[in-house]
Amino acid sequence: MRKRIFQIIEAAKEEDRLSNLYDFFMMTVIIASLVPLAFKSNHFVFELIDKIAVTIFIVDYILRVLTADFKLKKGVWSFLLYPITPMAIIDLLCILPSLSIISNGFRVLKVFRLFRTLRVFRIFKVFRYSKSIRIVKAVFAKQRRPLLTVGILAVAYVMVSALIVFNVEPDSFKNFFDAVYWATVSLTTVGYGDIYPVTVMGRVITMISSVFGIAIIALPSGIITAGFLDELNKRDAEIDETIDASKVESERLEKES
Repeated sequence: MRKRIFQIIEAAKEEDRLSNLYDFFMMTVIIASLVPLAFKSNHFVFELIDKIAVTIFIVDYILRVLTADFKLKKGVWSFLLYPITPMAIIDLLCILPSLSIISNGFRVLKVFRLFRTLRVFRIFKVFRYSKSIRIVKAVFAKQRRPLLTVGILAVAYVMVSALIVFNVEPDSFKNFFDAVYWATVSLTTVGYGDIYPVTVMGRVITMISSVFGIAIIALPSGIITAGFLDELNKRDAEIDETIDASKVESERLEKES
């Protein structure tokens, strides 16, 4: 019984309709629970939505704790270790803000209203149920080294550009942080225009920085796209292998019968 519950509440397999239905249901609840955050008023409908959603989240959390040994595969220790896993912490952060019973009469305790903002963590629960997001997560995990290299390159380029322009135009930048801010928006080719060089040399540096910025920003896009296509091809190949194996098994059973 517990194993079947685990199979249902975990990420669904293609052939498990009940698990797919549970995933769809949970994603619908998560999205619905975020709707009240878009409004300042506390309408009774929003309160009802929040109560229903948090009840479902509590049930989901309890079921995951009860089946933690199937997920972590560490025996009895799984029940103690699961609550401190990243997704379990996110689940808990989704629940706790709605359980706050702080009275509005105590002004000093109004700081606890900040817990309401923690409800936005509910969006991260979607990661567990969306197949597309799981693919993107796998891509980032496999391409972490190239992406880390590009990230270091980008940071180094920002710092070098900031140092150069800060020394070329000390009057245009009040401090080094302003130069870093300028280099960052130039690297990303945003260019807000609130801080900018005014000398010829400073503008030349800006043009060079922007051109190289386009190249650096394009690198992670290519890495992620290539990794995403590889992951899709890999999953398609796995599905084809599963289908072929099923056909072979069916043919074998037919011959035996």
